[in-house]
Amino acid sequence: MNPVDQILQTSFPSVMVPTREAIAPMAAPGERLLIASNGVFLEIDRPWVRLVRRLGAFEWQTAVPYGRAEEETDLRCGSIPADLVAEFARIARAALPNEAGAWIVWDAVTGLFRLERLASVSHGPSHLRYERPELRNGEWLVVDCHSHGRSKAYFSSTDDQDDQHDVKLALVLGHCDRTPSVALRLCAKGRFELQAGIPAHWVASLAGEAV
Repeated sequence: MNPVDQILQTSFPSVMVPTREAIAPMAAPGERLLIASNGVFLEIDRPWVRLVRRLGAFEWQTAVPYGRAEEETDLRCGSIPADLVAEFARIARAALPNEAGAWIVWDAVTGLFRLERLASVSHGPSHLRYERPELRNGEWLVVDCHSHGRSKAYFSSTDDQDDQHDVKLALVLGHCDRTPSVALRLCAKGRFELQAGIPAHWVASLAGEAV
């Protein structure tokens, strides 16, 4: 096999789902394809989250001698603190009328969250460019936050491009001059899952930050 293909297949392997036992867990953070009797699935493994999502089903019924796979979500880091979301809301309000950004990161060793404010390369009322920060050893990006100033919260085509290759939650706060509007989605290697609501403790914390 070509050495380049060997490296690619080692870093992103395909695994046949067994029929009589659970599939062996991944040995390290990364991604792999699961070939199952009911389709092809992408498994994403991070210390803070494990996701399994179906990429596609077979076009016709055929005897695939493998086990079934199911979509799964395991948020290993636990509940994301509302006080960090409220802290970002204060940062967003202070930046008005411009946009602002921050990351909520999680330490896999200590189990603690913290907010990392993003240093902007340029920003204005309708754009934000920033440098991705260097995280401490053992830390992982969990929530990528940015604001929309006085405009509503939504995900733009620019956001789609920026989030295409990430594994994270993406949070947008809009109407930052009052109780913010909120858009939240899960980003999983090009799949975007818009969340219908946000955690109740986030809602209460953001309402408490209203001017």
